[in-house]
Amino acid sequence: MAIITESEFRNIASQNAGYSGLNGYANESRTFSKSTATTSVFLSHSHQDKDKVEQAKIFFEHLGISIYVDWMDNTMPERTNGNTANRIKSKIIENEKFILLATNRAVISKWCNWEVGIGDTFKLSKDNIAILGLADNNRHWTGNEYLQIYPSIEYQNGSTKNNLGNYIPKGYYVLYPSIDGSRRYKTLQEWLRT
Repeated sequence: MAIITESEFRNIASQNAGYSGLNGYANESRTFSKSTATTSVFLSHSHQDKDKVEQAKIFFEHLGISIYVDWMDNTMPERTNGNTANRIKSKIIENEKFILLATNRAVISKWCNWEVGIGDTFKLSKDNIAILGLADNNRHWTGNEYLQIYPSIEYQNGSTKNNLGNYIPKGYYVLYPSIDGSRRYKTLQEWLRT
């Protein structure tokens, strides 16, 4: 898995936002609307990664995607309880896609692991779940073995060849796990709209 580092992701989000100051971006609006977006995504994440969630929100909204983030939902209970779990489960089911913002913190989070299990159960197709791995700036990423069964969102720099020996153009892709040594992939935009 070609993991994007936290600083690379911050730079991408900054470019998409048109400015370098990201703090508070995600708090500009606490309402969730799918009115103008073509696809909605449940973003599973560690609450300790709020800055990365803000960056992910910018990244995906720049692609015309509506992102659901639980702590931005006014209808969520103030304190975590059973209603929180039921509400999160219903939001995972309601949104068309599920993405785990797989930072080192998220990978060890009980909530994130539970959400991946719910997503796996209700998304019915591996084409509706993806892992966006974010390594720390030293390129260290803990990961979990079970995450290898899901497609991953990766940046290709134009130097990787596909199964036919052709170079994959620069850009963001969803790469599917390899069973026989071959790699199936779609552009991120294509995956988000299918």
